[in-house]
Amino acid sequence: MSCAKRSCKTGAKKSNSKGKKEIKGAIVAIVTPFKDGEIDEKAYRELIDWHIKSGTHAIVPVGTTGESATLSHDEHKRVIEICIDQVKGRVPVIAGAGSNNTEESLDLARFAKKAGADAILMVTPYYNKPTQEGLYQHYKTVAEEVKIPIILYNVPGRTSVNLLPSTVARLSKLKYIVGIKEASGNLKQVSEVIKLCGSKFIVLSGDDPTSYATMALGAKGVISVTSNVMPKEMARMMDACLAGEWEKAKKLHYKLFDMFNALFIETNPVPAKQALYLMGKIESPEVRLPLAPMQEENVEKLKAVLSQYKLI
Repeated sequence: MSCAKRSCKTGAKKSNSKGKKEIKGAIVAIVTPFKDGEIDEKAYRELIDWHIKSGTHAIVPVGTTGESATLSHDEHKRVIEICIDQVKGRVPVIAGAGSNNTEESLDLARFAKKAGADAILMVTPYYNKPTQEGLYQHYKTVAEEVKIPIILYNVPGRTSVNLLPSTVARLSKLKYIVGIKEASGNLKQVSEVIKLCGSKFIVLSGDDPTSYATMALGAKGVISVTSNVMPKEMARMMDACLAGEWEKAKKLHYKLFDMFNALFIETNPVPAKQALYLMGKIESPEVRLPLAPMQEENVEKLKAVLSQYKLI
């Protein structure tokens, strides 16, 4: 059923002070559970509550890990609705609203704002490979027309385009561009962004293995895949970083390191969903084509790592 025909009885707009909650810490790029090919709303709501109880600082529905690429527009919007409804203003909700089509991004951004999201996450346009000026105009258009806080999302390994620090600096001067998820894994680039944009601009790591180092450079948090499986530990690591407790944070980084690697044995979010299924958090590890179920030999490797952490 179209989300336009389903009432979202949330009161979320009243409890969410859009743009006022601080965006920092361990932010989960939450999976979208499926059951028999459909969104498993019950499991999704339970995951959200588990995250909040575990200390997760904010939630990103329908990002890359939420399989936005294989959801219909109605499903995409419904997942945002469910998330805002279940969160009920307890933590910020940063809704995925990226596309390689500016009009489509405008539609998703308008919906997220109306639904009560605190901010949106916008991936750089993929496939059509715009110039830096095209990227600037894309984001500027959404910022000026929708007027919702925007987190840029740079992940060149998936999009084949790199949002350069000089372009990020230009965008940071616009009123509603408040931060960036930097998932290039390039610490030199992260340093340049922080240097050019200043301390008020929210830089978030988008790469779990380098999140500790990114925090040491001056970032404010991480949009994390690992938080799907070990939310409490990721929150503790980010809390330690934010408090300047670097030795404690470094120990947590190395404690989590094997899990960082295990969750990328195959394409994200396939291992994360398999892990949650093995942990009993979701009823099915289903993904949608062209993603495929995890190969059996890799399932066994993942089981070994989950056992190491006493998660199964």
